[in-house]
Amino acid sequence: MEFTLQGTAPGTNARAGLIQTDHGQIETPIFMPVGTVGAIKAVHVREMKEEVKAQIILGNTYHLYLRPGMETLRAAGGLHKFNGWDRPILTDSGGFQVFSLSDNRKLTEEGAHFRSHIDGSRHLFTPESVVDIQRIIGSDIMMALDECPPGQSSREYASKSLDLTMRWLRRGWQHFKETEPLYGHNQTFFPIVQGCTYPDLRRRAASEVADLGAEGNAIGGLAVGEPTEVMYEMIEVVNEILPADRPRYLMGVGTPANILEAIDRGVDMMDCVMPTRNGRNGMLFTDHGIMNMRNAKWANDFSPIQEDGAAEVDRIYSKAYLRHLFIAQEILAMQIASIHNLAFYLSLVRQAREHILAGDFAQWKAWKVQEVTRRL
Repeated sequence: MEFTLQGTAPGTNARAGLIQTDHGQIETPIFMPVGTVGAIKAVHVREMKEEVKAQIILGNTYHLYLRPGMETLRAAGGLHKFNGWDRPILTDSGGFQVFSLSDNRKLTEEGAHFRSHIDGSRHLFTPESVVDIQRIIGSDIMMALDECPPGQSSREYASKSLDLTMRWLRRGWQHFKETEPLYGHNQTFFPIVQGCTYPDLRRRAASEVADLGAEGNAIGGLAVGEPTEVMYEMIEVVNEILPADRPRYLMGVGTPANILEAIDRGVDMMDCVMPTRNGRNGMLFTDHGIMNMRNAKWANDFSPIQEDGAAEVDRIYSKAYLRHLFIAQEILAMQIASIHNLAFYLSLVRQAREHILAGDFAQWKAWKVQEVTRRL
């Protein structure tokens, strides 16, 4: 994988760049739609390309490992061939999913022991096995196994958790270097910076991660219960240390405003389930604010969903019709809303990139944050 820095924005740490992978290039800053089980919920691959204009999507190691399983994915030739997506794919290591199973998991030096949420069967993720699993999935970018401590963790817990994550990281990094891709395309490995909300722990983790010299690095353990301003502070602390010539991936964040603030602080890659999850529940993000499509105010509004929107569905369907579909519990409502939200998120980061390259990102962002956070 190669990363080329193409421009920076005066008065901020915002950057525009280009990531080159064997499955195509990615213009940064970039938002990556989440396809947990190998599919973006309610959205077809064709729509992901033509309407959403996604350049890279995510798959989830935990979920794909349990279902359809490694035997099926290996026989298919990896996730790209299995789901028909021929552009880049990033997979997380499953660490966050194991973290969320707090009642059904146990962390040891060996790895993360857990019970399947599907059938209760017992499993073990080790730093080495999640590399092997991601080799079988065939993702272009794979993540290290880590523990994601809650945002309000005590310093003692956060420190012990970070120590374990860093020991796991060194094992996973070594195993990655000792193994080869299975399907003829290159794969890269991103370490993850943890450390909860403690600046000194974050600095220590970022320094150790930077010393590995990986082709890209990730920031994890944020947007998990800590105040938003603390999240922004931790991004700043970490990005002061992570190398500027490698892409920086902020995991699991967030709202449109979160994304703009992260870009301002030097983040290049982001993902979140919010566009599709909130969309399926009737919340639409737009360039002009947030709409709850179940509200009665839209019942007789026959104007387009967003006349200047990024997706064709924005102009085909009216607000009144989309509200009708949600009230009638029609599946099409979830599809339209998901396409709209994802297309908006991708449009937002494209706009950010354009303003970074034009040199006026700071002024544009200050105005745009106010626009996208309004309730319509």
